[in-house]
Amino acid sequence: MPKTTELVRRQMFPSSNKVTDFWQQGLFSSFDGVNSIDIHYAAFSQKDQNSRALLIVPGRSESYLKYQELAFDFYNQGYHVFIIDHRGQGLSGRLVSNSNKGYVDNFQDYVDDLQSFVENIIMKNSASKPFLLAHSMGGAIATRFMQESPDAIQAAVIASPMLGFNSGYLPKTIANLLVDITLFINKKVSKTQWYFLGQGNYNPALFSNNKLSHSTKRYQDFIDLYRDNKKIQLGGVTSHWLAASLVAQKEIFSKINQLRTPLLLLQAGMDSIVCQQAQNDFCQKLHALQPQSCPEGVPATINGAYHEIFFEIDEYRNNALSQTLSWFRKYE
Repeated sequence: MPKTTELVRRQMFPSSNKVTDFWQQGLFSSFDGVNSIDIHYAAFSQKDQNSRALLIVPGRSESYLKYQELAFDFYNQGYHVFIIDHRGQGLSGRLVSNSNKGYVDNFQDYVDDLQSFVENIIMKNSASKPFLLAHSMGGAIATRFMQESPDAIQAAVIASPMLGFNSGYLPKTIANLLVDITLFINKKVSKTQWYFLGQGNYNPALFSNNKLSHSTKRYQDFIDLYRDNKKIQLGGVTSHWLAASLVAQKEIFSKINQLRTPLLLLQAGMDSIVCQQAQNDFCQKLHALQPQSCPEGVPATINGAYHEIFFEIDEYRNNALSQTLSWFRKYE
């Protein structure tokens, strides 16, 4: 049986030696994704092969290397843990000559890579269907995957999912039109994928200016990680990536009736990266179709948290972990 929440709380700041020792036992490998792109992943197996499995689906620009503490936490809750590096980021194959550019040919490629990972790796090394925890862009990828493979996942938690973009003061229709116009011009005058307006090569924000986490330690840990592992650095997004993501977001809502996996949506109360209203709309519509998902038709909000809930200060992170574990226990 899973350990108690109190044990989880005591493990929030494990010594670096414990995490490092844990990480050394992992399997780090890769497989051929769509169009033979090299897709990297990490796997951590329990001695008991009948243990439950957890699939972690990271967000944009992330690598599985960033998820060491979270993998450690769930491994100590008795899960086999599997983490994927999406195409075009992390240790996986890049798709354009400037490896800093956030680009994907088609958002469906992310989904198809994830399906291959589940079918050909996780299910061959697990006695039962995996649980799923996804963040941001990973939430959008995972949702599209679960729509296409509604029986593949036992239960899912999507944290700060990228179901819509936060366009700030710019109306959504104008923002989307701007993406279309810049992409059209790009295609007309150049074969090189352009960054979208205001985007550029990897340049991390100072902690005082960041909108990802309130945790000085965790923020600095992943800044140091990316500084020391230049291969996983990724800059801003291209117009093509934005256009592909907008198509995927529309599909998520138009095919919401295909989503049958029990799902909990964790919303960061102070998220300025993705659109909270899109998350609210999603939960309302999904709950009406599948009452077991999005309890009461609303996201589970972590008040005060920035976008990266699982890299936040303990107050917010513990809340998210407790809700995630409780959700999974309901469907064991």
